[in-house]
Amino acid sequence: MSRIIWKGAISFGLVNIPVALKTASRSHTLDLDLLDQRDMAPVGYQRINKHTGKVIDSEHIVKGYQYEKDEYVVLSDEDFRQANVEATQTVDIVSFVQADSIPPYYFDTPYYLEPDKRGERGYALLHETLRKTGRAALALVVLRNRQHLAALLVVGKALVLNTMRFADEVVPIEDLSLPSGGKGKAATPREVAMATRLVKDMSEDWKPEQYHDTYREDLMARIHAKIKAGKTHLLTPASEEAAPSGKGAKVIDMMALLKQSIGHRGKAPARPASRNADLLEDEEEEKPATKKATGKATAKKASTKTSTKEAATKKAAPKKAAARKAALAKKRKAA
Repeated sequence: MSRIIWKGAISFGLVNIPVALKTASRSHTLDLDLLDQRDMAPVGYQRINKHTGKVIDSEHIVKGYQYEKDEYVVLSDEDFRQANVEATQTVDIVSFVQADSIPPYYFDTPYYLEPDKRGERGYALLHETLRKTGRAALALVVLRNRQHLAALLVVGKALVLNTMRFADEVVPIEDLSLPSGGKGKAATPREVAMATRLVKDMSEDWKPEQYHDTYREDLMARIHAKIKAGKTHLLTPASEEAAPSGKGAKVIDMMALLKQSIGHRGKAPARPASRNADLLEDEEEEKPATKKATGKATAKKASTKTSTKEAATKKAAPKKAAARKAALAKKRKAA
């Protein structure tokens, strides 16, 4: 549904018609976002101070007119209102011209005019008068802090206000390099006749609904095909490295494990502190050697003792060598 963008009145002579201005056009351009291809994050629009290179908040932005090099006059909203209060509220009709006499390149943006409260009768009067006379009403109106020349035209049962370009905004046709109509440059009667026949063959009633933006439709078809094929990209969440340390649970757990590992590397493995445990360990090591010594001659006891001591020395740590030696001696005496 068309939205109201302005309220005021049409004024000509002593006639005043309250109206509401509504948009008569709409855009179907694709709304594409700018993205950072690394993580699919949207890229926002920023207003940058050209001197400092820093982003400026909208509250610090004002409008200014540069009347000399680097010299500005700042204009407020009140300045725009006070410049011409009445003009901002009125479509002021200044003359009437034949509607078909206005060159198309003067037209800019169309708007619908809808009668406001108590404006129905005056609206109907102006509409019927323009229709019967074939005229367009030329008016001056201020929209969005700018004055426009505008034409009020009859379209069906409605009045359309079409903003126009001023004459100094239109490039003169005389500036163009156009065919002069000289020999060899003008169209021949035969060519004109053939072109006229082609025009008649291609002529039809005006049906605007049959024309549409095929480029947009083709582009949307490609977009839907990519969605169907799974060729989409998901916005990547912010990395864990950027998260506050209080929320990085995985990082904290890993640090704790690393600290514990470093602490254990500096400590020797736990061993039994009991002397009886040492003796039991030595007895298990010496059982094979004792059985061999009992079955052989007394002369071989010395060599058996020596070999047993060497084996025990290789298996045990140097600090326990003395304790093991004493334990073995007591054991043999007891046997």
